[in-house]
Amino acid sequence: MSQKLVAYFSASGVTAKAAAELAKAADAALYEIRPKVPYTKADLNWMNKKSRSSVEMADASSRPELADFDAPVAEADVIYVGFPIWWYRHPSIIDTFLEAYDFSGKTVVPFATSGSSGMGNTAELMQKIVPAANVKEGKRLQARVKAQDLESWVKQYA
Repeated sequence: MSQKLVAYFSASGVTAKAAAELAKAADAALYEIRPKVPYTKADLNWMNKKSRSSVEMADASSRPELADFDAPVAEADVIYVGFPIWWYRHPSIIDTFLEAYDFSGKTVVPFATSGSSGMGNTAELMQKIVPAANVKEGKRLQARVKAQDLESWVKQYA
């Protein structure tokens, strides 16, 4: 049986709820990816091209700092990486997280929350950052996902 980790970034709490349900369904450890400087409501205003999130997402080299480097990635074989969809992809802080750890030989399964946007080419972008990992296509989850609805999905990565 493999060791599993659900690592997630949540700006508004929606992804945090989905991550908690996923961790239950997968019998996985839970870890929050936190920025060193938390996002404010103004930072998340996607309608303002000068907001922090807009500026970060417009710059492919943007790497927001992490609050810590305590994720138990080394102990896990399967790592579910969760985030809200921003601008049709994962937020830049996920790039920071992926670059901060050694994912060699790990299975990485992205999952996202979004009201309407799909995963886009998230798996492909993530695979470029962690080429020694096996990045799966992943899944977009509903805001009110239940653990029992996730159980069959996570079994494929057991």
